[in-house]
Amino acid sequence: ITHSLCTLEFEDHRPLYDWFLRNIDVPCQPRQIEFARLNLSHTVLSKRKLLQLVEQGHVAGWDDPRMPTIVGFRRRGYTPEAVRDFCDRIGIAKANSIVSVAQLEDAVRQDLNKRVLRVMGVLRPLKLVIENYPEGQVEQVEAVNNPEDESMGSREVPFSRELYIEQTDFHEDPPKKYFRLAPGREVRLRYAYFITCREVVKDPQTGEVIELRCTYDPETRGGYAPDGRKVRGTIHWVSAAHAVEAEVRLYDHLFATINPEDVDEGGDYTDALNPASLETLRGCRVEPSLAGAPAGSRYQFERQGYVCVDPDSTKDRLVINRTVTLRDTWAKIEKARAGRQ
Repeated sequence: ITHSLCTLEFEDHRPLYDWFLRNIDVPCQPRQIEFARLNLSHTVLSKRKLLQLVEQGHVAGWDDPRMPTIVGFRRRGYTPEAVRDFCDRIGIAKANSIVSVAQLEDAVRQDLNKRVLRVMGVLRPLKLVIENYPEGQVEQVEAVNNPEDESMGSREVPFSRELYIEQTDFHEDPPKKYFRLAPGREVRLRYAYFITCREVVKDPQTGEVIELRCTYDPETRGGYAPDGRKVRGTIHWVSAAHAVEAEVRLYDHLFATINPEDVDEGGDYTDALNPASLETLRGCRVEPSLAGAPAGSRYQFERQGYVCVDPDSTKDRLVINRTVTLRDTWAKIEKARAGRQ
């Protein structure tokens, strides 16, 4: 052994360590170097505290995707390359500090952006009917697998008269800077056509929007208009007749505070647990290429984030974990607007 690398709590023992080395006959003289341990924001890394989280049922187990463990990272969809990149970024230091989990998430995004397939998934479906599209007709539109890597090629996605879009991609009374679908507004369907919303169908009991009636311009296949007109919004979709139903688990930070161990006197670190660290969405719709995807398969849901197929998936039940979100400008606008209100 030439070097002994250890955390700062061993520094007080170094005089005794060095005394032993001077007084025993060994062929080499090891050098002890101390460094600060890694502290990650919005979680705890103490094995004792992680064990307590498991035993008290705050998480589903050591491989819960919210846990800062190797098995948890793997199940969430993190890659070894992303973890190594994160470690290279932060380096080592002598002073104790808390590293933002955002740095780890950014390393994950950077790695997955280059390697995973793009697919379309609708998490909160809203039915959309294209009234002037022929009933029973299905056509295949070409979709790029990964714009960062041309060698990954393209795939065909079925397009039909009835689609699902995201509920958040429609606003009956759109505020400023909202460029998605609204009554009378034209938007682009990703890889497909321009559509215009003509009618909004609501539930007579609740008043909730349950269906949109639209028309399409058949001259805009591929997302471009021959007359050169432009649209500001592009939204994703899946064909209602061909989509695969999925359960999607949206994971967030395990703790609501940056440093869960910084608690008031008499408090406990579990008091800082984030009640919204897991949201389970059922009845989601994804494009048919994900049917039968094996556990551990990673994808990017376009405009949503990076995801990973969970081991809980079966032949008849697709379970998907959100690995990390994409940056969403509109979400920031909505958050700031809500704050002002």
